[in-house]
Amino acid sequence: MIFLNAFLLSGVFCLIAQIILDNTKLTPGHITSIFTVLGAVLSFLGIYPKLISWAGAGATVQISNFGHMLYLSAVEGFHEMGILGFFSGLLVKSSAAITAAVVIAFVFSLVFKPKN
Repeated sequence: MIFLNAFLLSGVFCLIAQIILDNTKLTPGHITSIFTVLGAVLSFLGIYPKLISWAGAGATVQISNFGHMLYLSAVEGFHEMGILGFFSGLLVKSSAAITAAVVIAFVFSLVFKPKN
């Protein structure tokens, strides 16, 4: 059942993104930012952890999960060190994903040639 839930949740997120892309002049970069903020807002409202328990990887592999992780890191840092912890702890939980994205992008830039 978790596979079906993951498929459905990811499909709904993709559907929303495609509708926004087709009916507005927003770029994929804008939509990425919207979904990152949406993940943080849903986390703040307590909805995103429920989505993760319901859909598993269907909620944790999307860009909205990055916003969720940023929110969790910021709150945890704030509780540990106050306002400075909010900023210094912001990327603690998502640093592995950011590093992996940078390294993989670098490797791909070495392997593939861009089209002119």
